[in-house]
Amino acid sequence: MVQATPQAAAAADTVRLDVWLWAARFFKTRALAKQAIEGGKVQVAGQGAKPSRAVRAGESLVVRRGDDVFEVQVLGTSDRRGSAPVAQALYAETEASREARLEAAAERRAAATGYRPPLTKPDKRARRLIQALGDLDAL
Repeated sequence: MVQATPQAAAAADTVRLDVWLWAARFFKTRALAKQAIEGGKVQVAGQGAKPSRAVRAGESLVVRRGDDVFEVQVLGTSDRRGSAPVAQALYAETEASREARLEAAAERRAAATGYRPPLTKPDKRARRLIQALGDLDAL
């Protein structure tokens, strides 16, 4: 019978950072997760990390994805990408992070409502008005 060494038992509780981010569905591919880590978009315990860094349950991560910033606590590890409910069980987002993210999304939506593109192409009369308005700048 083969005895499991303490190092082997510890290795089973850890997973690479890029693999965990992929399994937790923060990024679509491991390559994108690796790029984000190398670009400084992911911090572990307030410090930058390498893609091969081991992630354990209980660690805190800050993940920047586009305009969104996620502050999460690692609850579990997985090296397989599962369904969304399974992926969400791997981490818990802090309430402050969730509130800030939702508020920023609402601000982005409000800023985008100011301009509404026309439903159709401008007709002959509208094109002439647009050209006339453009000529005012030349005066």
